[in-house]
This record gives sequence, C-alpha cells and structure tokens, in this order.
Amino acid sequence: MSDIGKIVEIRSNNLKPAKGRILLSEPLMGDYYFGRSAVLLAEHNDEGSFGVILNKPIAAKFNDVLSGFPPVDINVFMGGPVDHNRIFYVHTLGDEIEDSVEIKKGLYWGGNLESIKELALMEKLNNENIRFFIGYSGWGANQLDSELKRNSWVVTTASVDTLFKTEPTRLWEGLMKKMGGKYRYWTKFPSNPGLN
Repeated sequence: MSDIGKIVEIRSNNLKPAKGRILLSEPLMGDYYFGRSAVLLAEHNDEGSFGVILNKPIAAKFNDVLSGFPPVDINVFMGGPVDHNRIFYVHTLGDEIEDSVEIKKGLYWGGNLESIKELALMEKLNNENIRFFIGYSGWGANQLDSELKRNSWVVTTASVDTLFKTEPTRLWEGLMKKMGGKYRYWTKFPSNPGLN
C-alpha cells in the first residue's frame, strides 16, 4: 500500500474533543492557519469550540504587540483566524494571574492583564510559563464534529510540560509520533505532495 493509501486508511482514534485536549490536523490540510497545526481546546461544548494554535510562532515579540509593559523576551504565536485585534494567553501561573480559568490541571486560560504586568515587572514571565496568541481558532455548534468525521483532525492529549517545553515548530510532529501506530505515517507525508 502506498503512503497515500495509508493516510486515507487512518481513522479517528476515538478520543473525543474536550477542554484541555489537543487537535492535530491531518498532514494534507493546506490551510494557512491549520496546516500541520496543534490546537489546544480551551472550550468544547454543545454551542461550539475554541482554542489556540500552539505551534505557529510569529516574528513579533510580546513588547511589539502589547505596549506599556516592561521589556519581556517572550514569543507570540498565531492563535487562529478569528479576532486578530485581540491577544489571548494560556499559562501555568494559576492564581498569580487573577481571573484566569483552569483548562486542565496546571494549565490556565486568560486572566487580568494588570496581573501580567506585575509579573513582568518582577521578571516572572518566560516562554515556559506563558504563551501569547494573536487571534484564536473557533468552531460553531457541530462544526468541529463534522470536521472530525471527515478525518481533518485527530484528538490527543499532552502534558503541560510537553506543551510548554517542546520546541513549538516540532510539537505537531512530536505529538503524532507519540500517538504511534498508523499516525507515524502522518509525519512522513510531505507538506505539499505536489512538490514531491
């Protein structure tokens, strides 16, 4: 069987989307945002889903995007195609950032920007405890389920350490390899088969 046949043969791993889980795009998805992306789901319910792309850093740094903050050497990521006028963040700082919401044990969404400013002044922010995103990824009711049925995504889990300590541009491949089995073929398939 050819590699293409093996890719087509792959079916869902039966893990359902849920808050704190990761969506990995199938390797042939040519979308600018979602091609070979790893998306952290911050919410998934009957009304829809939203999250951020974890593995697409952009050239801008934190202070390029948010003015009025102390100098901080932290990367910024492309979070998705929705709402590029806002910045979103996930972190491991818990109650140190007021009003943050726990996504899963040890991982939090959002919170008070003034708390972030204080932590920046105390030099407590780094790439291993907070990630900033321009825009987010969102799906309406049943939209993600439909995409999962078409095998556009596979759902997996990852530890907080894996999400924050893996080189972002290697995250998609690393999580696919960790899933093993047929999913290892996804990492070997060229990004653009037409150029092969």
